[in-house]
Amino acid sequence: MGMSVTISAATEQDAEQIFRLQYLCFQSEAALYGNYRIDPLVQTLDSVREEIAGDCVYVARLGDEVVGTVRGRVTEDGAASIGKLCVHPRLQGHGIGARLLRAAEAALAGERGAKRFRLHTGHRSESNLRLYRRVGYETVGTAQGADGVPMIVLEKAAGAYATTA
Repeated sequence: MGMSVTISAATEQDAEQIFRLQYLCFQSEAALYGNYRIDPLVQTLDSVREEIAGDCVYVARLGDEVVGTVRGRVTEDGAASIGKLCVHPRLQGHGIGARLLRAAEAALAGERGAKRFRLHTGHRSESNLRLYRRVGYETVGTAQGADGVPMIVLEKAAGAYATTA
């Protein structure tokens, strides 16, 4: 494809592009569940800015365009919760999601001391589940999303990180 996509920590300047990108990316997810109130679609721009300031947020860039993003934060139990992973529809299938995930995992384990990584994905989101399993996540349970969507909870030990990076 001759495209060079770079992964880096998000800055405040990226907030608007992240906001627009997740709105675009999560339309297909919303359609899958017939639910347009899912968090990435109702999140405000200010809330995205707050996450960039406080959480671990990475972006994939193609030139000046943000074409992918992921967010993570360490929770009370020492696990890192990773979410809102998305890649622009026209660039899916090139391994960008896996690269974003690895960048977030490395930062969360390295800088923030996470012992485990945790992800939630909707029960019908086959492509997400395939990606997560391929990079070492295992299903540990289910949960009900705040929006009513049944979620599958997956985890991976941070110790396994060094071998997959």
